[in-house]
Amino acid sequence: MLSKGYLGSLCLLLAIPVSESSPFGRLLERRSTFDKRTTLPSIDGSGLRTGIHFTANSACQIPSPDYGPMEHCPQSSVLVDPTLKHASTDGSYDTFTTIQAAIDSIPHNSRKWTILVMAGTYHEQLNVTRAGPLTILGQTYDPLDKAKNLVTVIGGTANYNSRYTDNAFTSTLTVAPNLNASLTGAGPTGFTPPDDTPFGNTDFRVYNMDFRNTEFDISNGPALAISISRANAGLYFCGFYSYQDTVYIGKLGNAYFYRNEIAGQTDFLYGFGTAWIAYSKLLMRSCGGGVTAWKGTNTTFENTYGVYISLTDVVAANSTIATSMVGRCALGRPWNYLHRSIFMDCYMDASIRPVGYIPWSSNAAWNQVVVPGQTLLGEYDSYGPGANLAGRAQTQTQNGVQIVVTTELTKSEVKEYSTPAKVFMDPNGKLTSTWIDTQFYPY
Repeated sequence: MLSKGYLGSLCLLLAIPVSESSPFGRLLERRSTFDKRTTLPSIDGSGLRTGIHFTANSACQIPSPDYGPMEHCPQSSVLVDPTLKHASTDGSYDTFTTIQAAIDSIPHNSRKWTILVMAGTYHEQLNVTRAGPLTILGQTYDPLDKAKNLVTVIGGTANYNSRYTDNAFTSTLTVAPNLNASLTGAGPTGFTPPDDTPFGNTDFRVYNMDFRNTEFDISNGPALAISISRANAGLYFCGFYSYQDTVYIGKLGNAYFYRNEIAGQTDFLYGFGTAWIAYSKLLMRSCGGGVTAWKGTNTTFENTYGVYISLTDVVAANSTIATSMVGRCALGRPWNYLHRSIFMDCYMDASIRPVGYIPWSSNAAWNQVVVPGQTLLGEYDSYGPGANLAGRAQTQTQNGVQIVVTTELTKSEVKEYSTPAKVFMDPNGKLTSTWIDTQFYPY
């Protein structure tokens, strides 16, 4: 399987002419300047840095035998080192043995802080309530290769048999101003936080870290790997792994995922807020529910809440299970009638059902039905074995009525949702995307 991102890079490498009107041509046009990266020189004799791409965080993230881990980190930084081997001897920075202790140490002010996490596996559930900008960096020898991540956080649980009062308690990583803001609630409307609930982090970023909710190796109740509510979050070169409800973006939550790997089985992208997933991989561990299960929200302004998947591979998690999944996985289903999700320029393997999206059920409650003009189960320019225009046009049964569930968008129709800057909103309905790292914003 060759994604558009891979083929685009290959065409650049081989200088193959590509039509500007083709999918690859449009992709190359977007990335023509974005892919011109520099590299760091190799360390004398070690070769650890040879050919490694440089980013704004590289000097802090990449380990070196020549200096301490904090030598080239921003001024307001703390270190996470379980061994305390690299603790400061002159008091120039603080060191903690857990990531949560480092998070808790940072004052609740508007100054930008950075946490450097040394390579290793951390068994924690992380909770970020700070409103000021916060960046968490995982140590890595190559910041632009997610496969080379050296930091893994394993934590979280599953809400098996509703043993918790809310799914929020299961998440490996939570970013929200307080508990009320993070609560998912139940049903198609969820939990409504009190009116005085503040907005949380205005600019939260994580680079090169993997988050795993591993209590069960099957879909056995909601088991969140990440939960973002009333906050802006950028996730770069990260991994999020669970089975059910892997990614939850709650009310007034904004999350930008760039070159991530997200794995799940049942409704593993869900929420009320807005998520944009770009140049990533959605790994289906089996087929349950749908990939997306968004819940729209009524507001006093016209909103763009939803999940937008762009230039991403939607594929079986591995070749061992791929043959058993052919034609069985749905792109999504509407958790309520204001569901909005769009797959744009995505590669889809043979796991995807010919019809694409499905109704919540053949006999859905009134607030979980597909309503023409309000429910958007959208797709634009998909390709690969799972892209099937004839299949998408087939009708399905919803409450005894035959309807077409999947909406194939035209170029003009998808234009209003074509970049993150057109969909992310602040609590007052004003478009906002300044919190996204411009290094990784190829739009």
